[in-house]
Amino acid sequence: MPASVASELAPTGTLRAAINLSNFLLVSGHKANGDPEGVAPDLAACIAEDLGVGVTYITFKSPGELADAVTQQVWDVGLIGAEPARAEHIDFTQAYVEIEATYLVPGGSSIQAIGDVDQPGVRIAVSERSAYDLYLSRHLEHAELVRASGLDASYELFVAEDLDALAGLRPRLLDDVQKIDNARILDGRFTAVQQAVGTPIERAASSAYLRDFVDKAKASGLIAQLIERHGIDGLSVAP
Repeated sequence: MPASVASELAPTGTLRAAINLSNFLLVSGHKANGDPEGVAPDLAACIAEDLGVGVTYITFKSPGELADAVTQQVWDVGLIGAEPARAEHIDFTQAYVEIEATYLVPGGSSIQAIGDVDQPGVRIAVSERSAYDLYLSRHLEHAELVRASGLDASYELFVAEDLDALAGLRPRLLDDVQKIDNARILDGRFTAVQQAVGTPIERAASSAYLRDFVDKAKASGLIAQLIERHGIDGLSVAP
């Protein structure tokens, strides 16, 4: 690896890794020193080790805040869902893991399949600016998205306003469905969120390096090992 890559990707001498704390599958806890712990922080640490530099974690409450901060030059790599709406300023690698997104519907709902959801009058609770919110915003033609700030808030909105569906990641919905009598999770998925590594779009050498790193991390079994290390159900290595 040319020294120029390390100096471009980690210009401060330390890799500043942006971490989305709201993704409970990729950030499963915190270490004693307060650093985030999980698949995403570990992958960032592996990148830093390969570069021969230390790592500092820059944490954000939501993926939208993380994506917005790219123009402020406060992070070098960001680990979030790769979405076209974010690609104006962020150059993404291919996905390293993917997570199924589907719907939860209340008991007695006439909605039986994912294809039934996009109908006039259907109101869907969703976590604002999540990757699946961005996806649904592009693809829904008739149903209405009702947004809340974060996963917990979107669930509470779904219950409080008696909405028709709750969009979310399947592993989280498996917890939510147990809280509501007769609620159901629809089979299949409306998308699979592609979690990737991004860097500011103007860093061309860094982007090429990161794409190669992620390719090797998947092929070598590193990503699978990180998932196993943290015991995360609902994550799969992206093809």
